[in-house]
Amino acid sequence: MNLQTYPDRELLVMGLADVLASELKNCLLVHPFASFVVPGGTTPGPIFDTLCAADLEWDRVHLMLSDERWVPEDHARSNGKLIKERLMVERASAARFVPFYRAGMTPAEAAPGLSDDLAGEMPISLLLLGMGADMHTASLFPGADGLEAMLAADAPLVVPVTVDGQEPRISFSGPALAGAMSKHLVIYGADKRAALDRAMTLDPVEAPVRAVLDGMTVHWAE
Repeated sequence: MNLQTYPDRELLVMGLADVLASELKNCLLVHPFASFVVPGGTTPGPIFDTLCAADLEWDRVHLMLSDERWVPEDHARSNGKLIKERLMVERASAARFVPFYRAGMTPAEAAPGLSDDLAGEMPISLLLLGMGADMHTASLFPGADGLEAMLAADAPLVVPVTVDGQEPRISFSGPALAGAMSKHLVIYGADKRAALDRAMTLDPVEAPVRAVLDGMTVHWAE
């Protein structure tokens, strides 16, 4: 793990957006397309606002979410809605979005087909993740039903996730995320920095983010 610190969040946003754009350009020099996996939530929004204007061949970029709440894409809590409103604008509007949600199916019903459909996108070319103070990443939450199987080396690419009190979810599995060619994690504040330090001392079942930290560049600002 490599930790990159920034004087403030604005500089992190600009610096990380530049890094991501450069890595996408480099990937497209040697591959026919780039699979770019991004998180939902509030943290990446400003990064997307900057990245969307990057001058690169967005029509060869396949955008995917690290995880998704099992709601339609026009739902207020859909991560897909966020991606379309904050990242797939300006130049990045040419990117291809690869959704998880399948109407009329549950996450458990959809996951096997999604794993098959997404096999051609693997390994992930470029991965951007966030992390919660509870040390979850994507929808790999401590205490989620079947978490150990989601993190196992033989886990399928895509897994359904059940967490008490939350909508059903679907997520890339631990090994699918860990196998990305380039990995970046963005976190803000002293609490998450402390959580990251703690995660390094724990088993991935206790701190799921630990499963993806090898080779990861962590971008942090207060």
